[in-house]
Amino acid sequence: MKKHILILVFIATACSSKKDQRYVPDSNGNLNQVTVVMNNTQWEGVLGDAVRDEIATIYEGLPMDEPRFSLKQLHPKAFDGFARNSRNILWFKKDSLASFDLRQDQFAKPQIVAFFKGEDQELMAEYVRENATLIQGLFQENERKEKLRRIKKAKAKENTLEDRFNISLTYPSAYKTVKDTTNFIWIEKPVQKGTLNLIVYTLPLKKVSSNPLTQIKNMRDSIGKLYVPGRLPGSHMITEEAYLPYLFKTELDGKEAYLTKGMWEVKKDFMAGPFVNYKVKDEKNDQWIIVEGFAFAPSLSKRDYMFELNTIISSFKQKK
Repeated sequence: MKKHILILVFIATACSSKKDQRYVPDSNGNLNQVTVVMNNTQWEGVLGDAVRDEIATIYEGLPMDEPRFSLKQLHPKAFDGFARNSRNILWFKKDSLASFDLRQDQFAKPQIVAFFKGEDQELMAEYVRENATLIQGLFQENERKEKLRRIKKAKAKENTLEDRFNISLTYPSAYKTVKDTTNFIWIEKPVQKGTLNLIVYTLPLKKVSSNPLTQIKNMRDSIGKLYVPGRLPGSHMITEEAYLPYLFKTELDGKEAYLTKGMWEVKKDFMAGPFVNYKVKDEKNDQWIIVEGFAFAPSLSKRDYMFELNTIISSFKQKK
């Protein structure tokens, strides 16, 4: 019940800000960064541990553990001026009256501030644990929208996906179509030491098996053999056998979908990396639309690459 009340407070704050018509500057900061305002004792104590454990959780589907958010701690005395324009803020203040509320666009726009009060670290840490899912979800959506805003500044003008599959994705102009067949499109962007990739294809609509994870793995491996070759003769992309993918039932563009996150590798070659795969149900056309992003960037951090691919896929729209 407490969480429902907090959501209402957040919405009410957002609505009242429209009436104020006050000027706030644009928010700033690196993507997926959270500013944590607390003193050094709190940061090194149980409160700092709670923030790291509950907010900076592991980003699923990467070869090495990486936090979902990068945390930047600031002492309250340093939380002034430019620092207050961060997009995502956790603000802790010692007070005899314990409380937690969410504030939208308090110092900048867009911005979310999670504000905690309490007489000791343990109490505020408990508030963090109780509301971590809510806070994470709001921060993630804030960052997704910011990434899309940046992408739209230099959006690709290709119509390949619309012409072939009657769908659209919002992606940067640095991505170029490298393979376009009857029922398969591969779009690629060069990055340091590798590439970011998007592939789209369709399959006939069939009843989902009792083991959808196995079905998706077999589907990926078949498509990899047909269309995604490796560097060596006879090599092709497959789902990595040793890594158990994550599978979620979800929605994309209001349609039933299966989301799979895991690792790919190239059979008969030394290439591997993370992937995110959406299998979207298109009942009107009696088919599944498959949209997948995968990264190849040896020895580099993958979180921000996969965040970009996830954000692009989240823009999926089927044309009327």
